[in-house]
Amino acid sequence: MRFQRDFARILRNFVNFSDFYSRQDGVFQAGTLYIDARALKLCVPVSDAGKHAALAASSDACLLYCDLKRDAETRQIVAALTNGDSDNIFPGRNGVFYDRKGNDWDATVVKVVSNPISIREAFWSPYKKLVKAIEDQVAKRAAAADAEANARLGETGKNVANLDKVGESTAEDEAKAEVAKPAAPAPAAPPPPPPEPKRMDLGTIAAIGLAVGGIGTLVGALLASLFGLGLWMPIGFVGLLLAISGPAMLLAWLKLRRRNLGPILDANGWAVNSRAKINVAFGAAMTELAKLPPGSTKSTSDPYADKRRPWKTYFVIALLLALGAAWFFGVFDKRLSKSMRASRFGWTMAEHDESDGKKDDGKKDDGKKDDGKKDDAKKGRAQEGRAEERRAQERRAQARHATAGAARGQRYPSSALSTLASPSSAVRCM
Repeated sequence: MRFQRDFARILRNFVNFSDFYSRQDGVFQAGTLYIDARALKLCVPVSDAGKHAALAASSDACLLYCDLKRDAETRQIVAALTNGDSDNIFPGRNGVFYDRKGNDWDATVVKVVSNPISIREAFWSPYKKLVKAIEDQVAKRAAAADAEANARLGETGKNVANLDKVGESTAEDEAKAEVAKPAAPAPAAPPPPPPEPKRMDLGTIAAIGLAVGGIGTLVGALLASLFGLGLWMPIGFVGLLLAISGPAMLLAWLKLRRRNLGPILDANGWAVNSRAKINVAFGAAMTELAKLPPGSTKSTSDPYADKRRPWKTYFVIALLLALGAAWFFGVFDKRLSKSMRASRFGWTMAEHDESDGKKDDGKKDDGKKDDGKKDDAKKGRAQEGRAEERRAQERRAQARHATAGAARGQRYPSSALSTLASPSSAVRCM
C-alpha cells in the first residue's frame, strides 16, 4: 500500500525530477539557507564535506559547505549559490538555515567551491581581481614598512631609556671585571667574511627597462588607436572592455552551460543517470535575492552618510577634456568646417595642411594673370582705337585738301581720287 501511495512521488523525484523543476521541493532538498541577503533553496545534506567536494566540484556550480548547530545537535549541508555574486561569501560567514519542518539552525560557512555564477559577474571579475591584487600588494608593503618603523622606534626607545647609565664605570666595577676576566682563550679562527650584498645585474636592469618601455609603447599605441577612431571612439572603448572581459565571460558561459545537479547527488550516494541541468533562468529561481515588501519604500535621507563625490561632474569634465584633446590632435578635422579645424591654428598638434593655402595662392595668381590679360586686351583695344582715329583724321584731312584742290582746278593722283571715291572712306570721313 505504501509503495502504491508513494510510487508517483518516487517517479517525480528519482526519475524525471518534476517536483524539483516545478519548484515543489524535491525529496533531496533539506531546506533554505538565508545568507548575504539571499535565500538559497538548493540545499542538500552531507556527511563529509571533504569527500563530497571532491566529486561535487565537477557540477560547475558555486557551492557553500556549512556547519549547522541547533542546541546540542549538529549537521552539515551544501548549498548551491546560483544568483548574484560571491564577493561577500567566504569561510566563517554566518547565516540562518530553516529545514523542511520549519526549525531554524545557526549556519556557518566552512568551505567554498568557487565557480561562475553569472555572465555579469564574469564581466567584472578581471577588474575586481586587479583591484584586489593592487590592494594586497599595497597592504603588504604598508605592513612591512610599519614593522620596520616599529623596530626602529623600539631600538630608539631602548637607547633613550639607558642614557643615564652611559659612562658610569667605577674602579670597583673595573676591579670586578679584572678578577672575573677569564684566561685568554686560544686564538679562534677568523670569522667568515660577510656575504656580499646582492646586486642587481645590468642585464636584469636592461630587461626591466625594456619591459617597461614595451608596456609604455603598447599603451601609447593603444590610446593613439583609440583616439584615432573619431566618432567611433565609444565603439572602440566597448571593444577594449570586451577584449579584457571576453575570455572570462566565455569561460563563464561554458561552465554555466555545463552546470549540473547530478554530481551533487552522486556525491551523496545517489545513482543519477541523467544530466539534471541548472540553467541561468532556473538558477535565478533557486537563489532569490532580497527585495522590498509590497507597499514599502526605501528612505534615501541619511544624516550620517558620507559625502559623495560628484562623479557626474568628474565624468563630464573628463569627457570634455577627451573631446578637447581629440580636437587638439586633429581627429575631427575631416568632419568640421575649415574655420573650425585645428589645422588652421599653428599651436595645435594637428597636421597642418598647406595645400589649401597653396590652392588659394594659385587661385589668386590665376586671378591676377586673368586681370593682367584683361588689362592688356583693354590697352590693345585702346591703342587700336587711337590708331584708327589718327588714320581717320588723316583721311579727313586728305579729303578736305582734295575738295579744295578740285575747286581750284588742281590735279591729284588717281590713288588719292580712288580713296576719296570709295564708300568706306566716305563713311570713315563722316
